Amino acid sequence: MPTSFSISGRIINIHDQEIYEGTVHVSNGRISKIVREATAATDYILPGFVDAHVHIESSMLVPSEFARLAVPHGTVATVSDPHEIGNVLGLKGVEYMIENGNKVPFKFYFGAPSCVPATPFETAGAEITAADIEKLFQRDDIKYLAEMMNWPGTLQRAPDVMEKIALAQKYGKAVDGHAPGLRGEQARQYASVGISTDHECFTAEEALDKLDAGMKILIREGSAAKNFEALIPLLPEHYQHIMFCSDDKHPDNLVEGHINLLVKRALAAGNDLFHVLQAACVNPVEHYKLEVGLLREGDAADFITVDNLDNFNVQATYLDGQIVAEHGKTNIAFSESEDINNFNTDLKSPEEFAVLAGGATKIRVMEAFDGQLITKQQWAAPKVESGFIVPDLAQDVLKLTVVNRYENAAPSVAFIKNIGLKEGAIASSVGHDSHNIVAVGVDDESIAKAVNLIIQSKGGVAAVGKGVQQLLPLPVAGIMSAEDGYSVAAHYSAIDRMSKDMGSKLESPFMTLSFMALLVIPSLKLSDKGLFNGDEFKFVSVAEIN
Repeated sequence: MPTSFSISGRIINIHDQEIYEGTVHVSNGRISKIVREATAATDYILPGFVDAHVHIESSMLVPSEFARLAVPHGTVATVSDPHEIGNVLGLKGVEYMIENGNKVPFKFYFGAPSCVPATPFETAGAEITAADIEKLFQRDDIKYLAEMMNWPGTLQRAPDVMEKIALAQKYGKAVDGHAPGLRGEQARQYASVGISTDHECFTAEEALDKLDAGMKILIREGSAAKNFEALIPLLPEHYQHIMFCSDDKHPDNLVEGHINLLVKRALAAGNDLFHVLQAACVNPVEHYKLEVGLLREGDAADFITVDNLDNFNVQATYLDGQIVAEHGKTNIAFSESEDINNFNTDLKSPEEFAVLAGGATKIRVMEAFDGQLITKQQWAAPKVESGFIVPDLAQDVLKLTVVNRYENAAPSVAFIKNIGLKEGAIASSVGHDSHNIVAVGVDDESIAKAVNLIIQSKGGVAAVGKGVQQLLPLPVAGIMSAEDGYSVAAHYSAIDRMSKDMGSKLESPFMTLSFMALLVIPSLKLSDKGLFNGDEFKFVSVAEIN
């Protein structure tokens, strides 16, 4: 790319809400001048899209590969919370993400993880202390305190929580929220300490409460959690306080699209173009004080071109004046990345997953929901064989396990509904937030095989069926691959298809599975230490006797 060039087209000025013909002049990576003039060019020129909250690790790709897959969709920057790798490797993991992201021409903006480990009720691989957070805040490339998941501690003004928020305020950093289901006075109390955003709203009513409390709302549409339809009606009135995010995006979904898909859907629903682009482009840049251009003279030359305002097909993506994608193809070259990890547990036997009946008359069953992170608790009569409680396929009640991957320990076992498997098992070392091994299956032998595939490769996703097994290795922290992103996406798609061939009706079985150990999302979840009630923040029994 030459140091100076010009591009003509129909310029979309989001700030002044106008579209006009003109030419953008670029010199040394910045916009030197924008000239209004007649032009034969018909493409539209506008700022690039920003994902306002994403865990890069959930793409199963290192940042440099995430960037390669994102830029063809017009994404120029992400607000990235690295708490996934933080839970595995601590400060070293966060620094890895920053350094790897710097390999490519893409604008990653990382936060300082606020809750590592996420709770004291699970085993994580590391801790990020307030001192670590202050060290991170001394870097110019750390933009915010990442999602404060400890909302009970925030409401109670717990000293460790308040210390971290005070550090963010000391260094002038935004504080991200995470408070699923919080309403009314509790939402106001949560926001009042300086929490500025929330991406966990399930309903418009919840989002309105948080908007009233002064928080900005992120409309999330990821591979598992999908809140777009519930929240997009808020855009016309609240567009200045709305952003778009994916939160968690699996590689196959990232190949298909990113924030551009939310833009298309919002426009198709009849929303005003400038309101949609305010949310997709401008609000994240201004809220987090990002060094991302917004198509103004003097800005960094970060912009995209699209062919029309109906389909919004991205024709090209520019970052600092460099054309990084054209006509759906990435121009960012593959770069080698090192593997770092923290994995230390022995292979498991089928017997370790057995659950003694012990006279139980009822069992707690976790009810999973497609497209949601929340679960509900159900009670069911146990199916007992030879003195052991076993999966009940007729009722779609399967066995769920979480295996500590940082040390040898007995697996934690419970039961789950709505996964839908009719044979075999699936397993993953992507298990939010501590990233222990999570598996679900129809019998102990299949579960052990799937878990052991993960242990042998020190990370991955696996499916075990009748005489067939597949594994996608994830050797970077046990949650990412450093291989070519498109190859990883294809491999993941094959395992995803296999899980569906085995009976799962979920849109994204592995993504849903990964959140069944996320204790900070209600109602019932499983950690490596036991079954956990996320409403009351306490452990509960799997089985009970009347």
